[in-house]
Amino acid sequence: MAKLDARRVEAFLSDPRDCRVVLLHGDDPGLIRERAERLVRAVAGGDAMRLVEVPRDGWRDPGLLAAEAASVPLTGGRPLVRVRDAGDGFAPAAKAALAGPGPGVVVLEAPEAQARSKLRTLLEPAPAAAVIACYRERGADLARSVGAILGELGVSAEPAAMDWLAQRLGEDRMLLRRELEKLALYVGEGGKVGVEDAVACVAEGSALGLEEALTAAMSGDLATADRALETAFAEGANAVQVVRAALRHVQRLHLASLAVAGGAAPGAALDGLRPPVFFRHKPAFERALRQWRPEALEAAGTALLDAERRTKTTGLPGATVAREAVMRLARQAASRR
Repeated sequence: MAKLDARRVEAFLSDPRDCRVVLLHGDDPGLIRERAERLVRAVAGGDAMRLVEVPRDGWRDPGLLAAEAASVPLTGGRPLVRVRDAGDGFAPAAKAALAGPGPGVVVLEAPEAQARSKLRTLLEPAPAAAVIACYRERGADLARSVGAILGELGVSAEPAAMDWLAQRLGEDRMLLRRELEKLALYVGEGGKVGVEDAVACVAEGSALGLEEALTAAMSGDLATADRALETAFAEGANAVQVVRAALRHVQRLHLASLAVAGGAAPGAALDGLRPPVFFRHKPAFERALRQWRPEALEAAGTALLDAERRTKTTGLPGATVAREAVMRLARQAASRR
């Protein structure tokens, strides 16, 4: 079994069968937690007697996971042993759990597990283990997840609303689900989410403040960009999120600018972008298209990649680096008016 292909993950989460150890790793802690909880429901159901939580220092006893997995719950059934923050110290315990007796399954949540970590090196070749990557979804994959989660919550959404939500709610599954739960309550069971519903319910989030900041920056509106960026940081946006969102924004403008350079009207070029540009932002997008040429946008993208590197490698606060990168774009746009 070992490393699971993305197409097999859904079926596995519903029925892990004879798997003994599951490793969930990747850069989306919300998705890791969501998948761990699905395994809890699949294996232990709602029976608290069949769920064993092992603390992060449980690695000190190499036989603990195997012993818990081999235990017989008072209410019968298969136990599930969960470690929420598993580091490489759990490798000996995971090895013992693979070879141990009993029907239980061990679930290790290890966001920091790199390719050469002891846990992945041990479990990826093991037939009785499953290793599942939990990376942040983007683009069409994220839009599909938005639709799937809304379906679980008993509501549907217009395609434009799903695109808008996927573009603005960010890529952390935990935050995404929290906002969609709020939206489902807003429209009511059986309701259908439109763009106006999404805006009314989600507009206060950092992703929307960040989108406002980037739209204003690329059209040269320094004052609005600065205020919106301040709101985004206050609402919880982090430096890497800001720089990556700016890069995606610039890349979308670059695609549209290439279409304009090929003879398309600005409005038609924007209509060809996927996901579509939010209708309230179209005027600012069109202004930006008239101010930026493709080669300038390509250079802006390169500068943002460098800014992301500097948020991680310099002694400067990441927020300072990200803010300066965005405001530099705003000043360049203003000079092109």
